[in-house]
Parts: sequence; C-alpha cells; structure tokens
Amino acid sequence: MSDALLLEKQGHTAVITMNNPPANTWTVESLKQLTELVAQLNADREVFALVLRSTSEKFFCAGADLKLFADGDRSMARDMARGFGEAFEALSNFRGVSIAAINGFAMGGGLEVALACDIRVAEEQAQMALPEAKVGLLPCAGGTQNLTMLVGEGWTKRMILLGERLKAPQAKEIGLVEELVPTGGAFERAMELAKQAEQQSPMSIANCKQLIQNNRHQHWDAGYILERELFVDLFFSEDQKEGVNAFLEKRAPEWKNR
Repeated sequence: MSDALLLEKQGHTAVITMNNPPANTWTVESLKQLTELVAQLNADREVFALVLRSTSEKFFCAGADLKLFADGDRSMARDMARGFGEAFEALSNFRGVSIAAINGFAMGGGLEVALACDIRVAEEQAQMALPEAKVGLLPCAGGTQNLTMLVGEGWTKRMILLGERLKAPQAKEIGLVEELVPTGGAFERAMELAKQAEQQSPMSIANCKQLIQNNRHQHWDAGYILERELFVDLFFSEDQKEGVNAFLEKRAPEWKNR
C-alpha cells in the first residue's frame, strides 16, 4: 500500500492518518486503500474503534484534486465517483465507532469523509464546506445525503446550494460536529472518546450502530422489529454473558468480541 494513509493501533483503537501533503487530497489509489483498510479492520476482532486524523497542521482534507477533472474526462469522473462511494460507504459501515479529528480545513471530499464517521471532533480554527457547485461539480461522496441527515435540509442547502463555509463554532452550533476543542486538541480528544468506546461491548456497538443507521434505508417500523431480533441474537455471544456477569460481580468486563 502507498503512504497516503498510515495505519497504527493503540490498544483496541485503530488510527488512520491521512498523509498526502500538502492538502491530503484523495486519489483513486488512496480511496481504494481506505476501502481495503476498513475491510482489514472489520476482520480484526481486537479493533473496537477507529480515529481518522491528518498529518497536516492546516488541512484535515481538501477533497479531490481538481486537476483530475480539468479536461472533462468522464472515465476519470466515474472512477473517482465509484472510489469515493465505495470508500466512504465502507467507512460508514465500519462495525465499530469511527471518530474524525478535524484539525483544519475540511473541504468537499474532506468534509464528506468526516460525515462518513460516527462522531466529529473539530478544533476551534477548523473550517468546513462543500464547495463543489462553485466549480461546476457536486458532492458525490455521500455529502448531499449524510449532511441532510445530520443537520437538516435548511443548512444543507445553505452549504451546498449557496456554497457557505462554516467555521467550527458555527458547525458545532448546528450539529455538524459533536464537539469543539482548542487548537491542537482534536486527536487527543478523539482518542479519549475512542477509549470510552473500548469500554463498551464491541458486539453491542456493532448491533446498535446498525440499528441507529437503519432508518437511512428502512421505515422506523422495520427498525423496531430488528431491534428486538438483534437483542435476542446477542444471547448467542460470549460477550453478552461476560457483560452481565461482570456487572453483577462488580468488575470490569473483558470483551472478546465474539
């Protein structure tokens, strides 16, 4: 794999670092790499959480390199759209808790990758936008859908149709990010949240996340039924017994993720 994305593990938390200077722009290759890394982490039963961060002090991620689209090549457009879709849907469907540590500009596909995560922590100087329509394009990596689900149609239309750029405090105010931290603090806080996730049953997290995101595809009524089914399914796992008995015995559970 290339060095555009770096993977390390700290306890039960995987850290993916975007490392494509100067602005961490996405390429067909790095999008494929992200898809493969998420699949690898899903198969690793020791991984409960994922933190996404940047090596750049200025940019979290600036999205796609517009030079790729300068000559109007539809084949390149299809390849990038497919790559974005597969990579960010894989990230959204990661079985654990995913946290974006936004430490700078998150633009276009850079904001969309954060939207594909479960939780977003932003430093106070960060700025976010989906400016694709200003250059004759549109968000194709889930932005139109995920942003609407997160902040509603009004703010989504302001950001996409009007091209508004939001500073982190305003992004926190409208629910685009869940937490605001001082400059330099996003990764540390994201890791603290990941440690909280490590205390939860990873199997319970996977099922709860599936249920929370279920209404993206199905009616609420289907979710109620699935909720009860998955509750019973947990009783086939070792972790269900471990969790209940650890509570009754007043000790910390030892999760096996099976």
